[in-house]
Amino acid sequence: MSLFIHTACDAAVARTVASTSAVRHPVLVLATTILASSLAFVDGSVVNVGLIAIGGTLNAKADALQWVINAYLLPLSALLLLGGAAGDRFGRKLLLIFGIAVFALASAFCAMATSSLWLLSARAVQGIGAAILLPNSLAILGETFSGEERGRAIGTWAAMGAMVGAVGPVLGGWLIDTVGWRAIFLLNLPLALAGIVLALLFVPDRRGGAKPSLDLLGALMATFALGALTWGLTIGTGRAGWTDEAFIALAAGTVWSLVFVRLEGARGERAMMPLALFGSQTFIGLTVLTFLLYGAFGGLLVLLPYVLITSAHYSGTAAGAALLPFPVVIALASPLMGGVGGRIGPRLPLTIGSLVVAAGFALMLRMDDSGNYWTIVLPAVLTLSLGMAGAVAPLTTAVLASVDAAHTGSASGFNSAVSRTGGLVATALLGAALGAKGPELLADVHAAAAAGALMAVAASASAFLWVRNP
Repeated sequence: MSLFIHTACDAAVARTVASTSAVRHPVLVLATTILASSLAFVDGSVVNVGLIAIGGTLNAKADALQWVINAYLLPLSALLLLGGAAGDRFGRKLLLIFGIAVFALASAFCAMATSSLWLLSARAVQGIGAAILLPNSLAILGETFSGEERGRAIGTWAAMGAMVGAVGPVLGGWLIDTVGWRAIFLLNLPLALAGIVLALLFVPDRRGGAKPSLDLLGALMATFALGALTWGLTIGTGRAGWTDEAFIALAAGTVWSLVFVRLEGARGERAMMPLALFGSQTFIGLTVLTFLLYGAFGGLLVLLPYVLITSAHYSGTAAGAALLPFPVVIALASPLMGGVGGRIGPRLPLTIGSLVVAAGFALMLRMDDSGNYWTIVLPAVLTLSLGMAGAVAPLTTAVLASVDAAHTGSASGFNSAVSRTGGLVATALLGAALGAKGPELLADVHAAAAAGALMAVAASASAFLWVRNP
């Protein structure tokens, strides 16, 4: 999953953190948060481009390729809220440095992997590191700035995110073509070192105040539930089909999900996912929209480079470059759409933006084995980008306005986790496509595009029916 499609959800986390006192080096603190967030996100978009090269070296089958993505997304989705709460309890600076160090160490082990199991284990640890560093980097950003300065800082953070999102896949593709896929993980090491040094020198160590309890059991149940559901979907949509193992995994995931909800209800306001959030109809609608829209788009970002390299014989560099319109268009159009959403409310932009995304997926139905960029790929990519720009820009405001002030932090964090969960489930459903070649692969791409269009239409309906303007 790439950086730029999560910007709106993650910006909400920074907006909800109360600012305390001024710091001596705010620009360097901002640079630290940008470095840390980039580590957590850009790795996903680069790995998407490298799936085929990784599979060739490690002799990995389709289900293993899916887990190269999902082994990272699973702990990130399940532990994101816990990582933020741990920062509140033990200190955000300490948790930021610890998360970066875990991510860097796991990246080194990814680069040294000699088997699929080794790589998947290291990717899971990367996801844990990202779940720790990401919410704490954004919380540090939110507490460092206030008022107009906070808005400018978040804008700078988002703009740099879009820039990294644009450069990342192209640089990653070039590294894969010239050096090899292991280089995309080694690239994280100097960035992580710079982030740790900046954090040690310039991020203030603020502690004290209330020490929130950690919902460890809730996090464990969420991880079990997401893992079992993902495992079942991966088996069921793969070559093995809907076997007993797939149904058992789905049943176990459902049971653990129900246990998770029961636990969260018992913990009340101390839960990582307070059920009081769902007393808002608008919040429910936004949650459904986020899951469907980000899920469909995240699945595309995995599948598009794969089909371009496999069927259309793009190089890794060219496949990465094919994704460039996404961050560029979203970065340019999002401020405009954010202003529109501020004037007329989020309901209409979210509704129309999702429909434009559906039209972009419909254009993907024209994909053939030539993969002509100018006539087939670019029109679909531009349409998808415009739709996402229209939808994600008002999302931050809509999420924060959908609940009372006491729950804005939980709501924004949960919405950010839901966006990753959508990508997690979408990738799990790509088993047939990632194991196919030739006409069969193109047929699977068309089926995935049709499914993405339906998900985007459903997201639009969710916004129209349930989201209310503040």
